Amino acid sequence: MKIPYLLGAALLLSACAPPATVRPSSPTPVVPALDSPSEAASSAPETVAAGPSTALNAGQPLSQRADVQAFIREMAAKHGFNAAQLRATFSRAQAQPSIIAAMSRPAEAKPWYVYRDIFINAKRIQGGVQFWRANAAALARAEQVYGVPPQIVVAIIGVETQYGGNMGKYRVLEALSTLAFGYPRRAAYFRKELENYLLLARTEGVDPLNLRGSYAGAMGLGQFMPSSFLSYAVDFDGDGHRDLWRNPTDAIGSVANYFKKNGWRGGQPVAMPASVSGVRYPALVSERLNPPKNSVASLQSQGVAPRGPVSDAQAAMLLEFAGRDGPEYWLGFDNFYAITRYNRSQLYALAVYQLSQAIREQQTRFDTGAPALAQVD
Repeated sequence: MKIPYLLGAALLLSACAPPATVRPSSPTPVVPALDSPSEAASSAPETVAAGPSTALNAGQPLSQRADVQAFIREMAAKHGFNAAQLRATFSRAQAQPSIIAAMSRPAEAKPWYVYRDIFINAKRIQGGVQFWRANAAALARAEQVYGVPPQIVVAIIGVETQYGGNMGKYRVLEALSTLAFGYPRRAAYFRKELENYLLLARTEGVDPLNLRGSYAGAMGLGQFMPSSFLSYAVDFDGDGHRDLWRNPTDAIGSVANYFKKNGWRGGQPVAMPASVSGVRYPALVSERLNPPKNSVASLQSQGVAPRGPVSDAQAAMLLEFAGRDGPEYWLGFDNFYAITRYNRSQLYALAVYQLSQAIREQQTRFDTGAPALAQVD
């Protein structure tokens, strides 16, 4: 599977019971962003080889690899796993070289107007309305508990997996093991995610060979990485399990909880179109993913005008996107930055926001009995 438009992937979830077989579909789900490669490399444990021993043999059980055997011993010593049981598990798993090929492809730099059309379309909007209608009670409760509006949660699940239609075809154990022991550039990161995956499988009482996800090991309707599952997944329906594949209620609560714990501010704006003038605004364009620091009033004094009502004291950052007919300028607020914690891309965050707005508008029309919109600009 291929991470669209930027190499990224650090975030999401796991389940409580073996999910139904997941069918691959043509669009590729966006996978939340990884920590920077330099951070991962600097934390690589000495037991992770980065040389010839990382070569993969697709027909070889993972349990036959010396580095996997060392990992099993570490899991037994560190977390009390039964080493014989882990060896039996890894003996039934194999590396998947196609994953290395996918991870090694350079990121595709898509302009905003191309990227937008992938996610903001009638099919995904209508799917969002249907998902909202089917899960209205859980979405309303998530907003009450976490302060995250339904349209944001729905849009995340829509962008990530098309509302569960494409949650990934790979065994999570094989995906993470392939990257942990065959992809030196990110070996430390994926080795840690493999450790977390085995911990969550034990906690949730599932066979680690049964769960499927993306080629990067992201899982469930919201595509959480194992570390994020352990940190943010919630049993939102109170049945004693956290199932983010087959239980939309748990997935909804978990996505909302993730946003709440990553700085979402209920009732505050996300983004707004802006107009620019003068010569000072180019220096204000935010290219790094940092929290907004300038006030709207300060930006206005330098030639940036919000195209809607917003408090002068609101912190904002100026964003520039490649539109079909020239640059588009937007103000991104604290909640825009919160979306980039889910996937570290400004394109991703704006796509989620615009999809959320389109879904909300269509849902409102449905609630009021107004005719559905015929098309999406």
